[in-house]
Amino acid sequence: METREKVQLMSASEVDRTLVRLAHEILEKTADPKQLVLVGIKRRGVPLADRLARKIAEIEHREVPVGSVDIERHRDDQTRQPVTSGASLPFSVNGKDVVLVDDVLHTGRTVRAGLEALLEYGRPARVQLLVLIDRGHRELPIEARYVGRTVQTKATEVIEVKLMEIDGTERVLLAERVN
Repeated sequence: METREKVQLMSASEVDRTLVRLAHEILEKTADPKQLVLVGIKRRGVPLADRLARKIAEIEHREVPVGSVDIERHRDDQTRQPVTSGASLPFSVNGKDVVLVDDVLHTGRTVRAGLEALLEYGRPARVQLLVLIDRGHRELPIEARYVGRTVQTKATEVIEVKLMEIDGTERVLLAERVN
């Protein structure tokens, strides 16, 4: 799919400030920070979860466990089932307060797959969703508890989150599909 950039929605500094705010929101809404764990949905949810954990550690002066889930086996638009899992959960999620982290919330299908992947590892006490961008157009009844920014988009538009760890650049773009 080819896209054409329309406008930059967030700069690197805006992404950073948004993550600071989200870290504070998580702590405000978490009864017991010792039960808190962050789980990023691969790909771009993982570096966002890592960054949030560092920001929470700066605020609370304690480490927050971070893991990741790979949704490929749980996608509903794939007929092939990959043999390997790219998940990395070096802790039990049983009884934990899990914040599932992703870059963009759109139809809700990625988050549904992320929940399925997460629940293979146990039964959390609570799962909350954090997204950097909520762009609407839901196909499933999924809502984020923590939202960096809500952006109303057209069906022909795409949100492109570029993160230094993956893309070598840092920004959030609104782009349009080019036919």
